[in-house]
Amino acid sequence: MRSILLAVIAILGFALTPVAFAAGGGGGAANEPAAKPADPNYTRAKAMIEARDYAGALPLLQQVVAKDARNADAYNLMGFATRKSGNPNGSLQYYQQALAIDAKHLGAHEYIGEAYLMLDQPAQAEQHLARLDSLCVFGCAEYRMLKTAVANYKAGKKPTN
Repeated sequence: MRSILLAVIAILGFALTPVAFAAGGGGGAANEPAAKPADPNYTRAKAMIEARDYAGALPLLQQVVAKDARNADAYNLMGFATRKSGNPNGSLQYYQQALAIDAKHLGAHEYIGEAYLMLDQPAQAEQHLARLDSLCVFGCAEYRMLKTAVANYKAGKKPTN
């Protein structure tokens, strides 16, 4: 029995090794594209959001997506800033755009779920919670945050911006 367990552990270790290298950035092969430098407007907008200047961040994020229409992170932050500015309904379009670009975007799933709770649509929020559960095999912060928000909603604690 012990030898079988050791064999399984060894096989899993070898199987997961390429994943670990890929996730860590590993090699630096000549044919890998260089990392794209962060857009300065994105960096500034993110800092503004951290400082809770949501309205000020939105024009910068609009400039980011005007240059790079496939920037799911920028659309996600646009949704976040819009929702935090008091417009959860208006935020949905940005989260949906982020998810259209990257269906596995953890932050967009969490935030759109929170927006749906603000709009009294818990079934929609739970769909995104289920999606996060499938994406976060060993759990992730986004799943835990949305799970807590759904539980609070069910307990009668309606979310605020």
